[in-house]
Amino acid sequence: MISFNGAQHPKFVILYAVYFYVRFPVSYRDLEEIMADCAVDLDRATLNRLVKKYASAIAKEAHRRKSPNGRSWPMDETYVKVKGAWTYLYRAIDTEGKTLDFMLSEHRDEATVTTVLIKAFGNNG
Repeated sequence: MISFNGAQHPKFVILYAVYFYVRFPVSYRDLEEIMADCAVDLDRATLNRLVKKYASAIAKEAHRRKSPNGRSWPMDETYVKVKGAWTYLYRAIDTEGKTLDFMLSEHRDEATVTTVLIKAFGNNG
């Protein structure tokens, strides 16, 4: 569990600020305005300190609580056009069809598939 002891702001304020900064492409200046709209007066420097202090702990806790994936992970491969160039899209998916990990590659080879699977195992256990 994440310890918020000694924090000068309530737990929900910290979680809300970190969530917005990590989830959406906002700057600290934009985040300061968002928090002001929620009647919370936080400075950009304070938001920076909060994100640096709590973002990794929140990510670890979320990864720990993540639901387990199925035992079978089929690989999906397709050829897609990205910014005008044709590339291979490799996906590791679970039995429910959720994408566990993906990779774009210019080449179609076994090394790329192995890289995708190793990355998926590392991220999903």
